Amino acid sequence: MTETIWQRLLALRQGASSLASSSAAEDLYGPIAGARGAFVLAQVGQSLDGRIATPAGDARDVSGPDGLSHLHRCRALVDAVIVGVGTVRADDPKLSVRMVEGPAPVRVVVDCHAVLEGDESLFHDGGAPVIVLRSANAKGRPLPKAEVIRLQLKACGLDPKDMLDALAERHLHRVLVEGGARTIARFIDAGLVDRLHVAISPIIIGSGPSGITLPPIERLAGAHRPVTDVYSLGSDILFDCRLERRRASERQSEQVRMAHQA
Repeated sequence: MTETIWQRLLALRQGASSLASSSAAEDLYGPIAGARGAFVLAQVGQSLDGRIATPAGDARDVSGPDGLSHLHRCRALVDAVIVGVGTVRADDPKLSVRMVEGPAPVRVVVDCHAVLEGDESLFHDGGAPVIVLRSANAKGRPLPKAEVIRLQLKACGLDPKDMLDALAERHLHRVLVEGGARTIARFIDAGLVDRLHVAISPIIIGSGPSGITLPPIERLAGAHRPVTDVYSLGSDILFDCRLERRRASERQSEQVRMAHQA
């Protein structure tokens, strides 16, 4: 990544018609910056053995410095970044772009049962706006300087499609789903992710939570096999996976199946 290439990508994000040249960096980030309309990127930073933290919850150094820079570039190229409430409670993240130049995304927290207290850092750090997604039935504390959006509870909890629709109403179309593992898995399982970035750092943790936790399958024939490009970020290796969004009819059939099982 060079300063010239990054400026071209930021210009593309702001509406420039196309990139003037092609490089590995532009091939990786161009689909994010150039997305017009709905686009969902999911990002996971993990160890060689697929862990994102120790059993005690320490996730601070899972990604190397170049993996972190990559994550901040992704944030700068989207309109909003989504994390689950567990990530906020465990890591108290800023969700900023402090490692790169560029605009900070709106920060979105999925807090279905309204457990946030309001003293978390992102409500007080003077950073980008915060949106909290809650169940329409949940009763929680008022949250300072945050917009609370109440969504109807479905059989599977808050529906990822409803989340994206609520953000789209606020002109937030390019979305990064950053964590945790369950939140990322729900968007993948709903067939709503366009690209999945898995950044792997050369460490072995041995045990702890995994980066993506999807429902079990019996045979490998049922596994996701996305078209994938591999990039060296420097300290980390990145797998850029192209997932296929499900059609609306397929998602509705899945919702009916899950409701029946419930």
